[in-house]
Amino acid sequence: MITKAFGELTPQELYDLLQLRSAVFVVEQNCVFLDPDGLDAQCHHLLFYQGSTLEAYARLLPAGVSYPERSIGRIITSAAVRGTGVGQQLVQKAIDETHRLFGPGAIKIGAQLYARKFYERFGFVQSSDVYDEDGIDHIKMIRPAEEAR
Repeated sequence: MITKAFGELTPQELYDLLQLRSAVFVVEQNCVFLDPDGLDAQCHHLLFYQGSTLEAYARLLPAGVSYPERSIGRIITSAAVRGTGVGQQLVQKAIDETHRLFGPGAIKIGAQLYARKFYERFGFVQSSDVYDEDGIDHIKMIRPAEEAR
């Protein structure tokens, strides 16, 4: 897994991450929304390639971009690697990289409701009521600072 600031991404890496995000969030989940939301340039991007194929990705956001806390977003694995443990590796690496880049502290995510138990394994706790985002039930979750490694 590699982590790069937006300006360090190659054109191919940028294309790959936008393609994977669209394949899952727009096509697979049948959710029409504008994925390039204007935040990517302020973020670091965690990319997991197997060969030349981007199989997993997460966006690392400094505090104040999406939430007052630092955050992780656009957490995604391709259908080809689901159930193989890549998602767990991705989330743990995203937590570690968030702390390395932005310092220790709480991390906030907006999670699809069905994935709550998955994120709880990493120390995240539900911090909001269920809300609808683009037709999908979501919750806010926070990983308190004391959970930092």
